[in-house]
Amino acid sequence: MKLKRFLLRYYPPGIILEYEKGGFVRTKSIDLLDLTPETNPDELVAEIGQSEPLITESRSDQVKQLILRLQQKQGQQDHHRFCFSKELKAHILPLTNVAFDKSGSRFITGSYDRTCRVWDTASGTELHTLEGHRNVVYAIAFNNPYGDKIATGSFDKTSKLWCAETGKCFHTFRGHMAEIVCLAFNPQSTLVATGSMDTTAKLWDVETGEEVATLTGHAAEVLSLCFNTVGSQLVTGSFDHTVAIWDVASGRRVHILMGHTGEISNVQFNWDCSLIVTGSMDKTCKLWEAVSGKCVASLVGHKEEVLDVCFDLSGQLIATASADGTARVFSATTHQCLVTLKGHDGEISKICFNPQGSRLLTASSDKTARVWDVQSGVCLQVLEGHTDEIFSCAFNYEGEIIITGSKDNTCRIWH
Repeated sequence: MKLKRFLLRYYPPGIILEYEKGGFVRTKSIDLLDLTPETNPDELVAEIGQSEPLITESRSDQVKQLILRLQQKQGQQDHHRFCFSKELKAHILPLTNVAFDKSGSRFITGSYDRTCRVWDTASGTELHTLEGHRNVVYAIAFNNPYGDKIATGSFDKTSKLWCAETGKCFHTFRGHMAEIVCLAFNPQSTLVATGSMDTTAKLWDVETGEEVATLTGHAAEVLSLCFNTVGSQLVTGSFDHTVAIWDVASGRRVHILMGHTGEISNVQFNWDCSLIVTGSMDKTCKLWEAVSGKCVASLVGHKEEVLDVCFDLSGQLIATASADGTARVFSATTHQCLVTLKGHDGEISKICFNPQGSRLLTASSDKTARVWDVQSGVCLQVLEGHTDEIFSCAFNYEGEIIITGSKDNTCRIWH
């Protein structure tokens, strides 16, 4: 094994090693999820050197410089205020979803008009209209971090794979017996997972367009799904109140997670693939061990349904959004509620952390989105201007652009 070069990953902090083995170039990552500006870099370098054979004595100074760069990035104060940049009247019929590519230079919108549109963020110009579905385009995704492909899932029971550069359709994935309501690329961008009202999830081969596996076992619609960050497992959440963990290679169900008493609103893995968080209409979130399938905590406190839930990138914090108009931040380790975010006048349907983990973004039926300070729970900004409920919001990879999608049929970009 011969180390070729280092790549720096800011969010979450880590160092990627590019090395040669048996004539092939491979990569492996050293995750530094606990890194803070206070971490002693020399001690960390010694620790890495002990566990990673590719990091020899001669490389330790290089590694220290990378750690110092990561710490410098972490130490930068976040005083960014978002200003309204532009409004896009994206579709004539209602929007269903919005999503960024990794850099945030492009985004996509799905709509009841049966299309997905690709937009240039900076200029607000439409780059492509992806036409071909025969019903609502409901679920959409870029194959981040690559950003060269787009997947769409439709109420016409099919999913389509598109070239993000040209707008050409590569494949139509046929096989579901009912509407497709969620989808995701695996991290390697070799598979697309789709979840459907027909109670199944399916895995599709990006290269060939063939169906790889059908994941059967749920008794009702599959409402959400998520690959872990290495792509070895998929988690699905269903209307049947259960969550399932699947082995991607074999298509077998590894665990069924039972305990919620309402339909599942969202499911997500943390970065190191050890934990899964689930949100439910039963007003709670649950935290599960991915390996054992054991429930390790119930996160309670909301007075109405939990509509969305997410980890920060380091996997140390969990944010929940509820129909009670509040959001909460919990510790993933102690399971304590750290702060409650109060201020919205209506239900909060979406919540997400910025990549740095210092800010939260919420979207509400009160026609506003809000930016919050994670540590204090203080509302830093109210993003106003939409004339109907906001159902979708996202940060780009650097956390300096926000997109919001509303039932008023517009997207707003905030810089």
